[in-house]
Amino acid sequence: MGTRPDDVVEAFLNHLAVERGSAENTLRAYRTDLSRYLEHLAARGIDDLAAVREADVTAFVPALRGGPAGLAASSAARALAAVRGLHRFAVRDGLVPDDVARDVAPPALPVRLPRTLSVDEVEQLLAGCIGDGPPALRARALLELLYSTGARISEAVGLDVDDLDAVARTVLLRGKGGKQRIVPVGRPALAAVDAYLVRGRPALAARGRGTPALLLNARGARLSRQSAWHALRAAADAAGLTSVVSPHTLRHCFATHLLAGGADVRVVQELLGHASVTTTQIYTHVTVDTLREVYATSHPRALRAPRTP
Repeated sequence: MGTRPDDVVEAFLNHLAVERGSAENTLRAYRTDLSRYLEHLAARGIDDLAAVREADVTAFVPALRGGPAGLAASSAARALAAVRGLHRFAVRDGLVPDDVARDVAPPALPVRLPRTLSVDEVEQLLAGCIGDGPPALRARALLELLYSTGARISEAVGLDVDDLDAVARTVLLRGKGGKQRIVPVGRPALAAVDAYLVRGRPALAARGRGTPALLLNARGARLSRQSAWHALRAAADAAGLTSVVSPHTLRHCFATHLLAGGADVRVVQELLGHASVTTTQIYTHVTVDTLREVYATSHPRALRAPRTP
């Protein structure tokens, strides 16, 4: 293989798929971002990755951000991360001598605090799973698992029946890049899963060809992420919480409520499966805001007007 940019991109994507076990969604996003990078290099007359200089990579971010169809800072940062991964791969495989993307800084990102629900609102959401048929039992099990474990929706629908250990009260989650982690499960979630396994899953499984998946759809196959999101949305509709619920809402609540209860941020990092504690620390801003509100309305010296000098 030479150092034609498109050849190196294909080799890099193959590396991510085969050696790193990256998810299909991740590969799709990388392909999109790297296609933009190839267009950027072509526009600059570069047809050899070895000819790329740091200035060429640096110019990529403003090129993404500019124009009427410019990308948001977060999307541009993601694209740059893909480009940096590409150049690291090229250096590692001896295709180019230097990593010219290593020191290119991503665009500054606005700090967006995740919208979370109070404990009472979570209870209200869980109560939105109304009914005793298989779909309702499945929805209740799904939502209880999401809140109890902090799992991503993709991790929850990826669960097999054997991934739950009711005796140890743990569940095996498969996260990004094929990384696995074992997290505790609360008793309410286990009770909801047990009710689903006894009274819901058998009827769904009878319509399929046999699958180890925990959460099944109406055809007896593994539940999709989209169907899981629809179940969450339906529960939110029933609870009157539609406008504040997203696919990650219960994951956000899991982290925020743990930190508010005194959990160490590094423990929460492990439970969430974050590679860096920096990603987890955004939830500390949420709890600090809550503490600030409590302080402002409760502490005597916060309530007292300042003395005039």
